[in-house]
Amino acid sequence: MYAEERQQVTLDRARAKGRVDVAALAEEFDVTTETIRRDLTVLERHGVLRRVHGGAIPVERLGFEPALSVRETVMTEEKNRIAKAALAELPESGTILLDAGTTTARMADALPVDRELTVVTHSVNIALSLITRPNVTVMLVGGRLRSRTLASVDAWALQALRDTFVEVVFIATNGVSVDRGLTTPDPAEAMVKKAAIASGRRCVLLADHTKVGNDHFSRFADLGDIDTFITDTGIDDSVADEISAAGPRVLQA
Repeated sequence: MYAEERQQVTLDRARAKGRVDVAALAEEFDVTTETIRRDLTVLERHGVLRRVHGGAIPVERLGFEPALSVRETVMTEEKNRIAKAALAELPESGTILLDAGTTTARMADALPVDRELTVVTHSVNIALSLITRPNVTVMLVGGRLRSRTLASVDAWALQALRDTFVEVVFIATNGVSVDRGLTTPDPAEAMVKKAAIASGRRCVLLADHTKVGNDHFSRFADLGDIDTFITDTGIDDSVADEISAAGPRVLQA
């Protein structure tokens, strides 16, 4: 097995089980513990694992919020599939809201050029990616700009969203679970996400399977607030059924 293959299996195992153990991986792959430690160092430098005593934990399980540049490199194929599947939820014309997030940013890049849309967003990245599109009118929500997510938050953003109505809200999240609903580490971001959901006729959640089962500090929605949840095929079928029973239609891309 090549090092890249071994590292991918290690990452998949960490995400599935919540952590990996150096000694167990060394025995499974029939390599030295030093080889496994080098693998974990590589994965940590890529921003997908955090080394702990005796092993490693996926960053999705930790209580801190990874930087945008790190999150953009994680689960890229899954995010692309989710973004493309979300295009089916677009109205023929009218107004949508794209929440700040790496999957919603990929959806912005994939928006069709033959459809007239007004896009409301509090994400600077998304606004910049759409500004040259002749068929898209961009409405950028103002406020305090968070450097970690490049998203506008606080009172100015909340006031703008209170006076906004859109056909579909495409929302992102750091965590989603049956018990806690949708959660994110930062309370200011949570308030904006909550206001964004309230501004829409329908709400579509875009989140890859590594977000499922994770609970963060601030809750901004219940599963009953979501109409459709688009995720990838990595989600456990029983968990998908539990989420569906709580409200949203679950689609796997």
